[in-house]
Amino acid sequence: MTYVYGFDHKHRKPPMSMKDLLGGKGANLAEMTSVLGLPVPPGFTITTDACRDHMKGGWPGGLDAEVAKHVKALEKAMGKHLGDPGDPLLVSVRSGAKFSMPGMMDTVLNLGLNDDSVEGLAKQTSDERFAYDSYRRFVSMYGRIVLEIPADEFEEPFEAAKQLANTTNDAEVPPDLLRYLVRSYKQVVERHTGKPFPQDPHDQLRGAIEAVFRSWDGARARAYRVRERIPHDLGTAVNVQTMVFGNRDDNSGTGVGFTRDPATGAQGAYGDFLVNAQGEDVVAGIRNTEPLSALESRFPKIYKQLMGIFDRLEAHYRDMCDTEFTIEQGKLWMLQTRVGKRTGVAALKMAVDMTKGRKWQISHEEAVQRVTAEHLDQVLHPQFKDKDVKVLAKGLAASPGAAVGKAYFTADDCVDAVDRGERVILVRSETSPEDVHGMSVAEGILTARGGLVSHAAVVARGWGKPAVVGAEKVRISGKSFTVDGVTVRECDVVSINGTTGEVVLGEVALSAGEAPKEFDIILGWADHIREGKLAVRANADNGPDAANARKFGAEGIGLCRTEHMFLGDDRLPIVRRMILADTPETEEAALEELRVAQRADFIEILEAMDGLPVTVRLLDPPLHEFLPDTEELAVKAATTGLSAEEQKLYDAAREWHEFNPMLGTRGVRLGVVKPGLYAMQVRALMEAAAELREQGKNPVVEVMIPLTVTREEMHLARGWVEDAIAASVGAAAEADVTIGTMIETPRAALRADEIALESDFFSFGTNDLTQMVFGFSRDDVESRMMPAYLEQGLLTRNPFETIDQTGVGELVKLAAQRGRAVRKDLKLGVCGEHGGDPESIRLFYEAGLDYVSCSPFRVPIARLAAAQAVLGAGGADTR
Repeated sequence: MTYVYGFDHKHRKPPMSMKDLLGGKGANLAEMTSVLGLPVPPGFTITTDACRDHMKGGWPGGLDAEVAKHVKALEKAMGKHLGDPGDPLLVSVRSGAKFSMPGMMDTVLNLGLNDDSVEGLAKQTSDERFAYDSYRRFVSMYGRIVLEIPADEFEEPFEAAKQLANTTNDAEVPPDLLRYLVRSYKQVVERHTGKPFPQDPHDQLRGAIEAVFRSWDGARARAYRVRERIPHDLGTAVNVQTMVFGNRDDNSGTGVGFTRDPATGAQGAYGDFLVNAQGEDVVAGIRNTEPLSALESRFPKIYKQLMGIFDRLEAHYRDMCDTEFTIEQGKLWMLQTRVGKRTGVAALKMAVDMTKGRKWQISHEEAVQRVTAEHLDQVLHPQFKDKDVKVLAKGLAASPGAAVGKAYFTADDCVDAVDRGERVILVRSETSPEDVHGMSVAEGILTARGGLVSHAAVVARGWGKPAVVGAEKVRISGKSFTVDGVTVRECDVVSINGTTGEVVLGEVALSAGEAPKEFDIILGWADHIREGKLAVRANADNGPDAANARKFGAEGIGLCRTEHMFLGDDRLPIVRRMILADTPETEEAALEELRVAQRADFIEILEAMDGLPVTVRLLDPPLHEFLPDTEELAVKAATTGLSAEEQKLYDAAREWHEFNPMLGTRGVRLGVVKPGLYAMQVRALMEAAAELREQGKNPVVEVMIPLTVTREEMHLARGWVEDAIAASVGAAAEADVTIGTMIETPRAALRADEIALESDFFSFGTNDLTQMVFGFSRDDVESRMMPAYLEQGLLTRNPFETIDQTGVGELVKLAAQRGRAVRKDLKLGVCGEHGGDPESIRLFYEAGLDYVSCSPFRVPIARLAAAQAVLGAGGADTR
């Protein structure tokens, strides 16, 4: 196996397509060198294979010999030698993973300097200060990164040296102090390691390479990969490259440039540069940079050359490119390029613009692949304007967008504050159905407990409200919460970012979400690509949500949760009367009241979705969810006492209490215990459809039975529905209704061929299916256990975010195959939260599903992801 390739190696295919082996940086350096012939400092890449082998069994055999061979080739090309006391060759050692991980892994610059070669560098450059500043930087960087010495050990002496020199500018520290600093730094190294600072450049090089390999598994890098869903087993490449110096003199400089504006997508070069500086000075913010356009007046010939290179890069990559360059004594060097990261607005504009010009000639299909879910999120939801905020706490990013408001700790207090004209953030340990009135008026929601499919997360996503859940450091006590000694009281302003999971004390300025014209163009192309292949529906439980979903392009409702209709202030008392009923007559009267209320709800929803299918799930949750909390009532009973009505509720709550309600009397099991409940719901639905049909409308009704696990259950429940339809009169009896079930247990998935004999459709409830496959409680494991599992590589994905690489996707595929084996016309869909996840959507398409369903505000993202799934793509590779 070959571990090392020179940048000028002639590969059999374009290096830019070899990121798996060469890493992103190495692939693009090789592309610029061997294909485009651009001025790139010579170097070589140690492949990701070497890093993976190092992770498995230490330093790979044969790697030393390959590195030595390429170092000799580099020395020959440059006419210099590593460690030469007369004219030393210096190199940089940089990481370069397949996916960009900015700042997450390590870099070592100026490698090759030692006590002898620093003198040679000083003579060759006639600049003692430059030479010793380079050596000072190298010892510090090598000490921190390779030898793992705390950064303070180097920063404090340097700050002291600047004070002695009476300056705050790094560049004004004189040579004699820099010499002293080098001696001081070497003493730090010896004190910490027990050995002198390594003087042999080949030892330095091996140490630096190994440090970059090590940094792949560092805490920062692992946390970044978990957040960005990058696998832990990819490894990083290492790039060893000849150093060029932008800090040689005033005829030198360094900069970062984009071939067009990454914020807006506007054509024209964009970036920053500094005269007499190294690259780290541009990004560190130590000095004020100049705009790239100012380069034209300072270095006109180089500016013209750079603009020509920008044009070539953009034409070659057929996309906006991000570059780093250095000017060394009047000569331009290209240090890096890659397809540039961009904002949502820029991504949409560039994707559309590049279908028009002959320079790029990208197709509509390629344009759709260049936009990601994150890009659409940015234009749909408010975001923090300033990304550099002081984070008080972090939780799970449950619902995208940012919100600012005063902290309130009960739903009632939220409502009262909003009535006074305040903006509020509802802060709860966790939310329940009784909090929905406060959730509906809040700008955003913050919970200390819960996961990505907890009540707070699901409701927030459905309403398009920002939410951060499972922020475990948030300790709520009464009307305040504390985080690491900081107390936030009621009415204090907090800001939350549901896209990143950040919680900030105080007001953070927000940028408004506003979709540009290109938004509808891209989604129009996406719809054309997926037409007839994978439809997108929405999960909606009321008329306004259904209308919103249709506005966002939903092609029907894949999940209407009828239990949500029972939670309003006017409905909950009726449900409780039904639960408390002690005679058939009392129960029937309560059910009749609910029928009238549900009929009105169904009319709203069916009318909003006129002509499109609406899948109505009959009541699913256990009845105790509609009753007060037993602990609260027990406390009240022991202190102030209960009223007669409260006592009845308390008795009922204890009677219906279950140790594991998610596996208890819910779904179809509830229908077995209270058969009148499902009959009432179907009757209300048929009456609503009949009324709309009489008005000339076209309601399309699908009835879904939840949680069936056997054919016998499904046969029984189907009979209830058919009897209720048969008992309808007039236009209701003429309705063409399909009846199906939710596949949400492993048993149902494995016995799908039997259940399909009684079903017209399957809808996969991947929230519960995931819980039961893993044996995880979704409300508990995400904030406590999941971070540790992901960080340690025990799971490659959070299964509540995506079914990719979790086994759940394989189970869905198996159930789909078994169901279709006995009934070819069986319609297949998914209505869990995974229906809005791009990676999951790809797997659903591969499994042969007909549609995915998600919250209304995720519908545009699902439309895009469905098209990308059809194209066999996972979205643009701009991570």
